[in-house]
Amino acid sequence: MYKNLLVLSCCAPCSCAVIKKLVDDGIKITVLFYNPNIFPKEEYEKRRDEQQRLCAAMGASFVDLPYEPEVWDKAVRGLEQEPERGKRCSRCFYMRLKKAEEYAKEHHFEAVTSVLGVSRYKDLDQVNRAAQQAWCEVGKPYWAKNWRKDGLEDLRRALIQEFQLYQQTYCGCKYSLKNN
Repeated sequence: MYKNLLVLSCCAPCSCAVIKKLVDDGIKITVLFYNPNIFPKEEYEKRRDEQQRLCAAMGASFVDLPYEPEVWDKAVRGLEQEPERGKRCSRCFYMRLKKAEEYAKEHHFEAVTSVLGVSRYKDLDQVNRAAQQAWCEVGKPYWAKNWRKDGLEDLRRALIQEFQLYQQTYCGCKYSLKNN
């Protein structure tokens, strides 16, 4: 079991049960918010602020990296017409997970995990393939845990209600917003 873990998060609703479980298990966690895919900026700020509020309430450290939509646009260029769960999502997961891996290495975390595959709208295997690629390139272990199991989905629903978390209606990127 890890003692010092970096958790890449897309939003508070996806991360709440994971944060609670890890904190309750005595694992020192830092939640990393790196989501240059989120559009528009006001939505990004709303999700970031909600994530920060949740971390403070649950006793987890929080770090947000700069909002870089231009970096994300460049990373997914040519994949604009891809459907959800397509190649654009793979590229998006990879770029964010690689940034998390680099941050973890630079700041001496034991490993990285993410909640990018918690939503039923995302493909956990796709997230884990992107994480494996980032891990191989950066060298920081990735904990590919299925955070939907072992009662965490029910806990997630309860925590969303308890904390009255903002729940978005699209993954975050401008292309998923158009399809919403």
